Amino acid sequence: MSDSGAPVEPGRRDGAGSHAAAIPKLPQPEHSAIRHVVAVMSGKGGVGKSTVSALLAATLARAGHRVGVLDADVTGPSIPRLLGVTGKPENIGLGLLPPESATGIRVMSLNLLLDRADDPVIWRGPLVSAAVKQFWTDVVWGDLDYLVVDLPPGTGDSPLTALQSLPVDGIIIVSSPQDLAAMVVRKAVKMARMLGVPILGLVENMTFVRCPHCGEEIRVFGRSRAEDICRDTGIKLLGSLPLDPSISELGDRGEIESYETSIFETVPDLVARVAAKAAPTPGAAPNGPEGGKTQ
Repeated sequence: MSDSGAPVEPGRRDGAGSHAAAIPKLPQPEHSAIRHVVAVMSGKGGVGKSTVSALLAATLARAGHRVGVLDADVTGPSIPRLLGVTGKPENIGLGLLPPESATGIRVMSLNLLLDRADDPVIWRGPLVSAAVKQFWTDVVWGDLDYLVVDLPPGTGDSPLTALQSLPVDGIIIVSSPQDLAAMVVRKAVKMARMLGVPILGLVENMTFVRCPHCGEEIRVFGRSRAEDICRDTGIKLLGSLPLDPSISELGDRGEIESYETSIFETVPDLVARVAAKAAPTPGAAPNGPEGGKTQ
């Protein structure tokens, strides 16, 4: 906001555009080769963003890709619990070696560095942002096809720093059917476009509950807003996830990798199209990716 209380314009000294110009992208980690980075974000908490991150990673790993998850939700980390990872990162001199899940997904989260998983992380924004950067620079990720970044919810300093610092190929935005959630999704879409980060698509979580007796889809949170959001913003609908008790049960047991869904199967193609679009044409001046649309 400006001193007058009005929203700032991109590119102004007090706006997000100035931060985008001021923070350079981090280079590839010295002892890693990460081909693609996909961030998962939500405009607000409580919509199942971390569950979507874990399911995305599991889908990619099931397809034979080498996958890691960077848990950037430093003060509310859920990834280790969802993926059943309890081992401590090992300092091998070159950096921290992330522990792996049952299917070989490499995980780095601040919760893995705490003495107790329920110890709070009471940090201000700059410390959180610094930790996220270190999870990129100081972790020996090795050879990865995809690094999934579970961003903090909202559009504040921590997700802003992560999106500006990390070489993110595209964003998946998570919402739920409530109209309030739809409103904050639009904020997240606008933020991504201000930063020039392509949006791969939208996932609506908890869209319905399926009756175990007759199979009827019950819309416990009201009608889906996903198609409305995608039509209004021009982004792609990847799909919807049900409010399924088995997802919660598997997550609590650290076995969410065994839950199968098809909604992320197109993600590798979408990432490849974005990467091809961002690549400079031989003999032409390089152009950055278009701010946020993937058809």
